[in-house]
Amino acid sequence: MAQLWGGRFTKETDQLVYNFNASISFDQKFYRQDIEGSMAHVRMLGKQGILTEDEAAAIVTELKKILSEIEAGTLEIAAQFEDIHSFVEAKLIERLGEAGKKLHTGRSRNDQVALDMRMYVRMEVRQTDALLKELLETLLGIMKAHTETIMPGFTHLQKAQPVTLAHHMGAYFEMFKRDRQRMRDIYERMNYCPLGSGALAGTTYPLDRDDTARALGFYGPSLNSMDGVSDRDYVIEYLSALSTVMMHLSRFSEEVIIWNSNEYQFVEIDDGYSTGSSIMPQKKNPDIAELVRGKAGRVYGALFSLLTTMKGIPLAYNKDMQEDKELTFDAIDTAKGCLALFNGMLATIRFHKEQMRKSAALGFTNATDAADYLVNHGVPFRDAHGVIGKLVLYCIEKNCSIDDLTLEELQAVSPVFEADIYDAVSMETCVNKRLTIGAPGKAAMEQVIQKEEEYLASSVFPAEEWEEALLHGE
Repeated sequence: MAQLWGGRFTKETDQLVYNFNASISFDQKFYRQDIEGSMAHVRMLGKQGILTEDEAAAIVTELKKILSEIEAGTLEIAAQFEDIHSFVEAKLIERLGEAGKKLHTGRSRNDQVALDMRMYVRMEVRQTDALLKELLETLLGIMKAHTETIMPGFTHLQKAQPVTLAHHMGAYFEMFKRDRQRMRDIYERMNYCPLGSGALAGTTYPLDRDDTARALGFYGPSLNSMDGVSDRDYVIEYLSALSTVMMHLSRFSEEVIIWNSNEYQFVEIDDGYSTGSSIMPQKKNPDIAELVRGKAGRVYGALFSLLTTMKGIPLAYNKDMQEDKELTFDAIDTAKGCLALFNGMLATIRFHKEQMRKSAALGFTNATDAADYLVNHGVPFRDAHGVIGKLVLYCIEKNCSIDDLTLEELQAVSPVFEADIYDAVSMETCVNKRLTIGAPGKAAMEQVIQKEEEYLASSVFPAEEWEEALLHGE
């Protein structure tokens, strides 16, 4: 059993205890962050005279080799080590001897794992943002193409008023845009470096924490060593943000599933994102949308698990905090996979425009506009509401829309109706006279689309130049 401690102990750890305690099966996921953190730490030790320049240079050179060998697949991360930190250090000692034993000077596994997790989550936040941006670009493309595609808008899953597909997609654009904003918020709060916090009380070595923070792309060092090793707020925030992403994806998936049904037929999902039935040959199932909807609960579970783990932990580090990794890694992989697959499905989906328009008309989505027509001709709104209600009931009995009624039929209910009623309640009029920003009218939508284009062209995160400098600098 390979571990970094043991001098105080008189016998080996029980194998079951060791297995229960070990984390290498999952924390090997951030081998890169561990090695990069060690490189920055060692270079700083050399600058500060804590290590000689030759020692620091030799350790950095060997760390680069270990990193490249792991990534090339020529060095396997061995399961007999307790964690990724002990694996890397053991390999260094094996290759460099006494110089390798100096890697851990002025550092604890507590601030080391805090650094690794923070760097890993920071990377994943950026990658999640990139996937969200791709989804937004797909949505914007649909919005541009469908400013005149009329469909019913819903409340209570009942057809309410006519909108456009561009307007409907724009609602999801706003949701996922807020998700991106949450990613940036998390990044801003978390981007402070815990390295140098030691076990909990810092160190007596003259470390330059500003140097290591800069070298690793952080805004600066964390300002309290106890909080530095025990803070997992950023993981909770990220899991919360991922849960919100999944909630948005689940809502969207639910609508795709409904729209794909035989009753609606608003969309046809591409064969590449559908499955069939083992017994019913006519079936074409929206499995991707259903799985995305189902996997939301998996991500929620990770959030609640970590909240529960952290709620009773006194300062500073406790072993419970090792539980921050497995479910977080799974939630990240789940959410990123769902984003990528959903985007692929959405980019290839076909919209049945005529079916959408027909549904809006037969759903009496222009009833409010018909009532407004009467109001504009002097009828009190409450009376107008009653008149249109009677017309809707009449249309239901005839299985037609308000537009299909003759002027005589309309005037039999209210003599106020005149020939201009047909233009007033046409789907195009109902949509396009709504011109306030945020409304579905074409002119309003074109303003919004321009704003969204400008938003997507803007940068969200600062450029990452630190990694190139760390790996290839002297």
